[in-house]
Amino acid sequence: MLQFSNQFAFRPTGSTTAAIISLLNTVIDLLSTEPYVIVLSLDFAKAFDTVRQTTLLQKFAQLDLPDHIYNWLMDFFAGHSHCTVFRDQQSSLLDIMASIIQGSAIGPVAYVVTAGDLNAAAAGNSICKFADDTYRIIPASNEATRHAELANIQVWAERNNLRLNFNK
Repeated sequence: MLQFSNQFAFRPTGSTTAAIISLLNTVIDLLSTEPYVIVLSLDFAKAFDTVRQTTLLQKFAQLDLPDHIYNWLMDFFAGHSHCTVFRDQQSSLLDIMASIIQGSAIGPVAYVVTAGDLNAAAAGNSICKFADDTYRIIPASNEATRHAELANIQVWAERNNLRLNFNK
C-alpha cells in the first residue's frame, strides 16, 4: 500500500525542517521509554536516474487518478530514447526504461510515488523520508530487527531498480 505521510520532500506541507522535526520527535519520544535508538541513514545511488518506469506506472495505477491523468503519465514516460555521439560517430538509439526525468515538473512527484510503498518491516520501527534520503528508526527493544529492516530495504530497492549507496 502506498503511504505518503512519512515523506517530507516535494509536498506542500513538507520541508527539510519538517523532516528533521519529525525524525527528532520520533527519536526523543522513543528515548523516553528506551535506553537507546538506532537510526539508519540510507541513500539511494542515482535514484532519479534509475527508477524503473513500469514499476512507477503500476504505483500510479494504485492512486485514485482520473483516467486521463493516468493516460497522460503513461504518454509522458513513453517514447524517450538516448544515443551517444563521439568523434562524429553516433550510437543507435536505445529506449529509456528507467528514469523519472529529475528536471521535469513531474520528476519529484514521481519519486514520492515510487517511495510510497517503502515502509518499516517490523511493528514499532518507523521511517522518515526526504526525497531519496531515508531514515529507519529502530527502538532498542527492536534491535534484533535491524537486519530484517535492511533486507526489506534491499528487496524494495531491487524491485524498483534502485541501489543503496553504501559510500555515503
